[in-house]
Amino acid sequence: MIDLHCHILPFIDDGPKTWSDFLEMARHAGKQGIKVIYTTPHHMNGYYINTKNDILKYVEQCNEQLKMANIHVQLYPGQEVQIHKELFTALEKDEILTLNNGKYLMLELPSSYVPSYTHEVVYELLLKEITPIIVHPERNQGFIENGQLLFDIVLEGALVQITSGSMIGLFGRKIRSFTEKIIDHRLAHFIATDAHNTRSRTFNLNEAYEIITKLYGIQQMYYFRENAELLHNGNQVQVEQPIPMRKKILGLF
Repeated sequence: MIDLHCHILPFIDDGPKTWSDFLEMARHAGKQGIKVIYTTPHHMNGYYINTKNDILKYVEQCNEQLKMANIHVQLYPGQEVQIHKELFTALEKDEILTLNNGKYLMLELPSSYVPSYTHEVVYELLLKEITPIIVHPERNQGFIENGQLLFDIVLEGALVQITSGSMIGLFGRKIRSFTEKIIDHRLAHFIATDAHNTRSRTFNLNEAYEIITKLYGIQQMYYFRENAELLHNGNQVQVEQPIPMRKKILGLF
């Protein structure tokens, strides 16, 4: 399996703080059947600055550590970039890292709202032939209150990655309910772990895939798995026709 969103790089992010913890995470991923992990450390989120060149060097070092430890997991470089008005300045400085230097960029929004300039950022990235992937929108209060905002962004050409932990109820029933609604409206294109450790925020793709299969059937599960493979292989991903969302009324979805 392929995990497209993970905070496994030690020291530089909010994931493992030691080499030992890093290797433990990698072993745990391997036991779950995950053989490819995209490292997506936070960048420009107010706490962490992890530029493209730093990440590329660090991923190379970490892959060497995995080889020496005989752990059969391969890391690929990426970033989880906070949406920001300075994003394009950083892009011009070659500080922004798409997934494995391809055409997809993990884009994080603030958890409490959807910035008014989100549409502009999506449009400008697409003009530069970079497809933004909106990460964990199910945990964004702005989308929860008005799911049509997510529909509009997808209609404009952005893709969406939901989190396996949200699917299994790790963040509560409200988040799981909205995650299911995103799938119901064909607004989700990938599912990834967003793993940070081996305890509270760990690798749980298998469990999420089992729930998706139970709720939606095996084809939906394969849709997510195949899209991860298509992205990894540099191919065009599958995009279903999205269904509009009605605005949340009286606290109900």
